[in-house]
Amino acid sequence: MRVIITGGSGLIGRALATDLARNSHEVIIISRRPERIIGLPAGVRAERWDGRTAEGWYSLADGADAIVNLAGENISTGRWTDERKHTILQSRLNAGQAVVQAVKAATRKPRVVIQASGIGYYGPCGNEEITEETPPGHDFLAGLAMEWESSTASLEALGVRRAVIRTGVVLSTKGGALPRMLLPFRFFVGGRLGSGRQWFPWIHIADEVGAIRFLIENEAASGPFNLSAPIPLTNTEFSHLLGQQLRRPPLMPTPEFALRLLFGEMATVLLDGQRAIPKRLLQLGFRFRFPEAGPALRDLLGR
Repeated sequence: MRVIITGGSGLIGRALATDLARNSHEVIIISRRPERIIGLPAGVRAERWDGRTAEGWYSLADGADAIVNLAGENISTGRWTDERKHTILQSRLNAGQAVVQAVKAATRKPRVVIQASGIGYYGPCGNEEITEETPPGHDFLAGLAMEWESSTASLEALGVRRAVIRTGVVLSTKGGALPRMLLPFRFFVGGRLGSGRQWFPWIHIADEVGAIRFLIENEAASGPFNLSAPIPLTNTEFSHLLGQQLRRPPLMPTPEFALRLLFGEMATVLLDGQRAIPKRLLQLGFRFRFPEAGPALRDLLGR
């Protein structure tokens, strides 16, 4: 199987590429700076693109089995000024446009396109249980997710199967949110964020990769899928478990006003969560290796 990954140099992309290569699949990472991607396993190579079009790599889509479109600016880098919001959105629209161009140009079109999105699609939802049937929210993250998803929607009219992954907080020690959450606990100043009652839609990196592979290989998989563990928990509950694993009590909660002062609108990522359930994944028969946060953290932290 030949798989193309846009945005493949990030946390999810590298983990997915490594897993695919380990199983003897050919993987091509599309990157604006392929020369900076080091340590790729055998069977994985990086190709250059301009971040906007399929120029230079569209021929690779001809005969490929799957394209996984993960490309997009990191939402957690810098405050959300109007300029920053535009950059975040445009990076996703450009990537989607490039994928569409590549697929349209292919004589032998990919069997499936996996389109990235985020659990923020649903907006802040309080205690409501969220499934894929829940309507979208109305804040910046919800609008961003909707446009990101729509960027490759036209491929379905070409007969290409498309699955949309609405990913929660991916837990890994190699990047993402977890290393940043660990630091204050190591210095005995960790604790809940804000009220702590907000839901925390998490997923172990192994299940994130496993779910993407499941969706690539399952011909019945199309449409949106929540990629989050089936047993969500609140920020307070997660902080308690994290403190247990590190043998550090969650002593120092961070008040909401401090987070909003520090991060501005971006604080919604920390203070507003979703009680997301991966209903459609479970219905298709996907089995999570880590459905509960305790064993997931023990696996990642080696305790």
